[in-house]
Amino acid sequence: MKLFWKLFCSMVLITALACSAGGYALINAQFRSSLDREVAALYEENDLLRFALAQELAFNPLYTRKELAKAAGGITITTGRGRTVSFRLSDEEGAALGGSGALPVEAADLTSQLPNGQRGWVMNALADGRFYLHAASPLALEDGILYLENCREVSELFRSRSEQYQSFFSLMLALTGAVGLLSLAVAAMLARPLARLSAAARRMAEGELSQRVRVDGDDEIAQLSADFNVMALRIQRQVAELKAAQRRQEDFIASFAHEIKTPLTSIIGYADLLRSRPASAEQVRESAGYIFGEGRRLEALSRKLLDLIVLGRQDFPLRPVPLDVFLTRVAGAMEPPLQQAGIRLTVRAEPVTALMEPDLMESVCVNLLDNARKAMEQGGEVLLEGFPEEGGCRIQVADQGKGIPAEELERVTEAFYMVDKSRARAQGGAGLGLALCSRIVELHGGRLEIESEPGRGTRVRVHLKGGEESPCETGKTGSSPS
Repeated sequence: MKLFWKLFCSMVLITALACSAGGYALINAQFRSSLDREVAALYEENDLLRFALAQELAFNPLYTRKELAKAAGGITITTGRGRTVSFRLSDEEGAALGGSGALPVEAADLTSQLPNGQRGWVMNALADGRFYLHAASPLALEDGILYLENCREVSELFRSRSEQYQSFFSLMLALTGAVGLLSLAVAAMLARPLARLSAAARRMAEGELSQRVRVDGDDEIAQLSADFNVMALRIQRQVAELKAAQRRQEDFIASFAHEIKTPLTSIIGYADLLRSRPASAEQVRESAGYIFGEGRRLEALSRKLLDLIVLGRQDFPLRPVPLDVFLTRVAGAMEPPLQQAGIRLTVRAEPVTALMEPDLMESVCVNLLDNARKAMEQGGEVLLEGFPEEGGCRIQVADQGKGIPAEELERVTEAFYMVDKSRARAQGGAGLGLALCSRIVELHGGRLEIESEPGRGTRVRVHLKGGEESPCETGKTGSSPS
């Protein structure tokens, strides 16, 4: 059974039972009170008769029971309503000895039950439906005991109670109908927020985690609604965190695939150089050194990308690194792919110190140089520069490629965003390079700036903090054409 019908039936049933019990108790209390008044009047009449008989005995104290019973026939007592009280005198066995008027009940029914020396009464129901109160009290005489009996009809009390029961039954039917209508409204009002909760829970089960319910009032149902909203918010956050974790894993896979291309290209390029043509011992050592260094960098980079993208690590240790040495090593790693594209790489770096995590920052520089390579399909020159500036140092990559439209500049650091999608996919791009660069630069406490003009090229600046061991100082400018 639904809660709505449980509430409805419970309210109607409780109201009907409570009103029935209350009405029954009230009618019977009223009946008992009226009956008590009738019993009191019955005893008063008996007392009046005893008084009258006592007066008769006062004149003739030697009366026997039969003589007193005979004399009692002349005693008449009338109530205030003009009703003459009938009475009877009987012996211990209930045999009538005399009296005034006729009583509708037998004496033995009562006199045999009276304790010695005490009066009492009983209720008698006659076959014709009438009800009488029958009272008796003992009178002690010289030759035995007489019982003085009198009756009082109370049929009206029972008739009145029966009419009250019938009226109350009709009233209860009307009241139950009214309570039923009111219960429908109340049950609907109470069940409505629960229905909203149920509907919201079903929609959440279908995947709509943004579902919330309205909280009205401060009762238990309102508290339940508020708790549901808190639960829904936490579930939504947890699902968002799970999706974010999944997205970070997907980003890691895409970023890792993107980042390993350049070290692998360098490794393959130097290995092909050693395999395809004779080389001096010095060239072999240099090529083997680059292959070894790129292999080690690839190993370290995979761990750091895992920490950065999947685990969300933010506390990579930064150390002072000579900027000129760092950029020269980056240029050496990028030499083979740039040569194959017919691009000349020029390095201009001053002997300054920058705070960085070398493997991650090398990934930034390699990404910027690789973007420059992709933008210069007809060859040309790329500048890789390092300069001191106030409060730190600056790395700059400038190319002579196609450039980026002004309306695209604000979005190029978004993950998976590509200015020229067909060209980027043809060259193996995934739209993650600049997004990863921006994040790495932020972890260094620096900033990334991009200036570009379509048809004339792009200039990217990376601003970093200066090292602790040596401030950014101006030195000699050097060039290292590739």
